[in-house]
Amino acid sequence: MTTVPDTAPGTANPLIAPTAEGHRRVLTGDRPTGPLHLGHYFGTLQNRVQLQLQDIELMIVIADYQVITDRDRADRVAEHAENLVLDYLAAGVDPDRATIFTHSAVPALNQLMLPFLSLISVAELSRNPTVKDEITHSRQAAVSGLMFTYPVHQAADLLFCKADLVPVGQDQLPHLEITRTIARRFNDRYTPLFPEPQALLSEAPLLLGIDAGKMSKSRGNAITLGADEDETARLLRGAVTDNDRHISYDPATRSGVSNLVLLIALCQGRDPHAVAEEIGSGGAARLKRTATEAVNEHLRPLRARRTELAADRALLREVLHSGNARANAIADRTLAEVRTAMGTF
Repeated sequence: MTTVPDTAPGTANPLIAPTAEGHRRVLTGDRPTGPLHLGHYFGTLQNRVQLQLQDIELMIVIADYQVITDRDRADRVAEHAENLVLDYLAAGVDPDRATIFTHSAVPALNQLMLPFLSLISVAELSRNPTVKDEITHSRQAAVSGLMFTYPVHQAADLLFCKADLVPVGQDQLPHLEITRTIARRFNDRYTPLFPEPQALLSEAPLLLGIDAGKMSKSRGNAITLGADEDETARLLRGAVTDNDRHISYDPATRSGVSNLVLLIALCQGRDPHAVAEEIGSGGAARLKRTATEAVNEHLRPLRARRTELAADRALLREVLHSGNARANAIADRTLAEVRTAMGTF
């Protein structure tokens, strides 16, 4: 799940209209599989802070159980979870206003999967194009039942806290539709209890990796938020460009060059076409030098906060402890309502 993007590089999100009750709740999150990188920062982290500034309640799930949906084992999950909290706080997420919690620490949330599974058919899960794609790219020796039922797991994530807004990319809409279907069928079969969450479609510019491929934690092509300035410079020196000395912004035909131009634009809050025009015939060397300066300048305050916070691992664990307590209180209340509605104990 991703967060609603800026309307343009460097600008804030438009105000999200409140419900009649004046309250909006957003759930988003990450899998603890490795360090967050620039793609996460510009695609999600900045916008979580913007959502908080709009007085929208923010729920952030560290989806540790989801790590084993597409791989046979989960490595260093606790360490990765703490580092996610570190990146959140360094980026400006306020833990006093956001509930940051781990999936595995909220038993009542996971108990909701059973009644929710009864509300969706095997055929409906089989037709889900996102599940098909995730199965194709799975790292497992054999596809597990957890992978197949992942959309229902996600429905439990969203509905336990009655989130009414869900930041997603286009590829996640089929998952969200299953959540909406489950909510609607529960409300029809038992009693009106759950909202049908609305999508906040992401339009954030897509940052590629330094190899001009999909930026990924596991592909070694990303600049992590924890990288220092020297490592950032080294990685950007090796970024893929092309032989045309004149710099232009044309993602369709010049993906590597355009990706660096976009990165500069995002860091400086500018239009990428203006950035390309300014670099002009400076070639790849000037482009990479400008990108390095822009990234290091933009991330310098975040990295300073990150270094300071990293020295206090107890604080990170306390943020998770408090967030887990809040999430458990919400989940227990929702599960009690579900049991009452279904006439169970």
